[in-house]
Amino acid sequence: MDNILDSVKRLHFVGIGGSGMCPMAELLMNKGYEISGSDMNESDTLDRVKDWGIPVFMGHSAGNIGDAEAVVYTAACRADNPELVAARERGVPTLERSVMLGMLTAKYPRLLAVSGTHGKTTTTSMLTQIFIEAGADPSAIIGGKLPLINSNCRVGGSDTIICEACEYVDTFLQLHPAVSLLLNIEPDHLDYFKTLENIVKSFRQFAMQTDRLLVVNAGNESVMKAVAGLNKEIVTFGLKEGCDYYPAELNEEPSACEDFTLMHRGRALGRVNLAVPGRHNMLNALAAAAAAHSLGIEAEKICSALEHFGGVHRRFEILGQFEGVTVADDFAHHPTELTAVLSSAMRMGYRQVWAVFQPHTYSRTYTFLNDFAKALSLPDHLVMTEILAVREENIYGIQTSDLAAKVPGSVWFQSFEEIAGYVMKEAQAGDLILTLGGGDIYKCANLIVERYQAKK
Repeated sequence: MDNILDSVKRLHFVGIGGSGMCPMAELLMNKGYEISGSDMNESDTLDRVKDWGIPVFMGHSAGNIGDAEAVVYTAACRADNPELVAARERGVPTLERSVMLGMLTAKYPRLLAVSGTHGKTTTTSMLTQIFIEAGADPSAIIGGKLPLINSNCRVGGSDTIICEACEYVDTFLQLHPAVSLLLNIEPDHLDYFKTLENIVKSFRQFAMQTDRLLVVNAGNESVMKAVAGLNKEIVTFGLKEGCDYYPAELNEEPSACEDFTLMHRGRALGRVNLAVPGRHNMLNALAAAAAAHSLGIEAEKICSALEHFGGVHRRFEILGQFEGVTVADDFAHHPTELTAVLSSAMRMGYRQVWAVFQPHTYSRTYTFLNDFAKALSLPDHLVMTEILAVREENIYGIQTSDLAAKVPGSVWFQSFEEIAGYVMKEAQAGDLILTLGGGDIYKCANLIVERYQAKK
């Protein structure tokens, strides 16, 4: 397909405040395109868009598209959106967000794309921080806010762009990277993929679309199946010495954050003391290091940047400490992610851990019910919300009460207000309140923080 960015200059974004939309708008604006947009809700990202001087309409109306030569829309946008209807009536091309991302990234000679069921945002952030601190001046599109740049987007001056490659509904197949990272492949999004085999097939196609280098997790069987027999340059990372990049001399003292020597084919590259907790983050760091080192970034700068990396928005993000109680928030919404985060939390020395979990989609909750129960049995206390439907009808007959029945002592509530009241009443000095989920559970964390602050 021809790249529409070669023939147009005026683009209109429907839902421009979305976390996946505003970075593209910023990058395109800096490439000289005229951008306008619309949205239904005020937000921090929308404020950022307005600060750039981009005209933004609140609400959706046919007249909003003006003289745009192409209209970009989010996947959540309905087909009867008046701006999309107006564009179609006028013969103006309309492109879903992932299609535009493919066209935008094609403008960069070197696309580094980070894929995997878990860890994309953290690894993309780590890789971006390494390249920035090494003076490589990358552009970046990240799924969360990176504190180093206080944004989920960076406009760089080099030919490199770093971004996440999301597998859901095969959106990552719009990308043609120079370098792809395959962090892990596990069953997820089965409402679309149906089987793990289909997920592996999609990742294999993604790997085949990669031109220069594949950086893959040798410890993940499905990842290795996805790249088996491909005529590509492949670099491996993992926890074992047989990998190209692996950790050695791990600190044996009990600690939530890993401390290790970064190894490359038997040679020590340097010592890394991570500031983010969990064995899963050591794997993310190994992936980022493997990609950066393979592309010529100096080992000393890689190790230094990884030590400086302090996390990313909604990834074990500490929101504050109040009356001796620490409040944190995390995006984990799959059993594997929950196990990793909660295992780390339980090793951090808190008196007790209060996990506040929002189940995310009926299909995921139904499919992984027993796995969720096992993961959510790790903390001292479990508090839950009702299941967040997102895009689904409850054809499974699944309820939060079904999950609660498998985790003795757990409780659930209808509203964030009830949850905030409950955990603040029960939590004591030295405890951790950790909200978890891929939906809007962060609002509950913010509410808890606001209530603690109001008590001062």
